[in-house]
Amino acid sequence: MAEQADQDSKTEEPTENKIRDEVERGNVPISREASIFASVAGILIIAAFMIRESARSITITLERLFGDSSEWPLRNGFDAVALLAFVAWDMFRLLIPLFVILMVSGLLSSFLQNAPQIAPDRIRPDFQRISLVNGWRRIFGARGQAEFLKALFKLISVGAVISTVLRWEQGNLANAMAVEPEAIPEMILAIAMRLLSVVCIVTVLLLAVDLLWARAHWRRDLRMSKQDVKDELKRSEGDPLRKARLRSLALDRVRKSMIAAVPKATLVIANPTHYAIALRYVKEEGGAPVVLSKGQDLLALKIREIAEQNSIPIIEDKNLARSMYDSVEIDQAIPPEFYKAVAELIHFLYSKNPPRSSIK
Repeated sequence: MAEQADQDSKTEEPTENKIRDEVERGNVPISREASIFASVAGILIIAAFMIRESARSITITLERLFGDSSEWPLRNGFDAVALLAFVAWDMFRLLIPLFVILMVSGLLSSFLQNAPQIAPDRIRPDFQRISLVNGWRRIFGARGQAEFLKALFKLISVGAVISTVLRWEQGNLANAMAVEPEAIPEMILAIAMRLLSVVCIVTVLLLAVDLLWARAHWRRDLRMSKQDVKDELKRSEGDPLRKARLRSLALDRVRKSMIAAVPKATLVIANPTHYAIALRYVKEEGGAPVVLSKGQDLLALKIREIAEQNSIPIIEDKNLARSMYDSVEIDQAIPPEFYKAVAELIHFLYSKNPPRSSIK
């Protein structure tokens, strides 16, 4: 019940990090039908392209072995070893291509499903795999029942197909009594190839369904609870509280830096308490006016306070202050669209040559 409740709580789709971690650990969706299809396809290839040549070679070997027994005298143990070595080598030479085809087809069935990788977690000893309780759950649990139903459906499907093919071949099998003995092996091979071809087609259909089922079941097993998603977000992006604290410290440093730069300003443009922008323009330094600091609400009041303490002119222009606040950057020259308006203010200050007090 606890396991079912835990599974029910996992309602969120797995994240990319979760999927990547599981793949690195070797937990990937695999269809067992792929290896079966690879084996059937390999046997079909062998039957179509190699079985005739192999049968011919075996026939030649047997004729050489039993046709002239004087060629193989068995006077002592060395003769017996030589005979066995000849037979073993000939059989090995004939069987090795068959093993290679089956091995390659099996490897391809695995590699085409998932990229090959080394996963130590999959080969590390795990005593839970030999636990009787876990084994009982695997066999008689929901997954075991699903595998049983899949195997039963596969058995029924393949059995029905084989029965149908054999019924079609009843006439050929009955005619085998009247054909020459030399033609019987070719007839049997033709029937076997047709049977393998039909089984291969059925296996392809089963493989397609099983691949979809395996991947859907794999993603369902990887589902996460809402708490799992939050924990992973913390691990990947950091603790939100810590990040908020760091942002707060960074903003404090920026504020202190801007406050310290206000005494160097030439003028402050305000709106009248919501926004404040401190600009520096010295004709000898050249270039456009530079933004030393800007602030809103409390920070704007602080900028004005420091400007008044240092007798820096404060010009109240609501529209200009509001539009400049969203467009200017600290320690950067003002954008060209504000050149004319700011130049008029600076010209006004220089032409009037006012005392070091606020202009309002």
